[in-house]
Order: sequence, then structure tokens, then C-alpha cells
Amino acid sequence: MGRGDIKTKKGKIFSKSFGKVRSAKTRKNTAAKAAATAPKG
Repeated sequence: MGRGDIKTKKGKIFSKSFGKVRSAKTRKNTAAKAAATAPKG
């Protein structure tokens, strides 16, 4: 259990992977944020 273990959070961070344990940021929030910051007009 450590950096080499892909089933753990630490292993996922080391392998630059997103999975069940280490979920990525949701796309829904980033899309809403981009729409809010875009200039209207």
C-alpha cells in the first residue's frame, strides 16, 4: 500500500489517475463558472 498501489488515493495521485477513490472535479461546476465569467453583450 503506497505510491505503487493504484487502488489507493496515494497511488492514484502518483499515477496521475482519477478514479473512484480520487474523483476529479465535476465538469458541471466548471461549465457554470465559465458561463458566469463570460462577458454579456
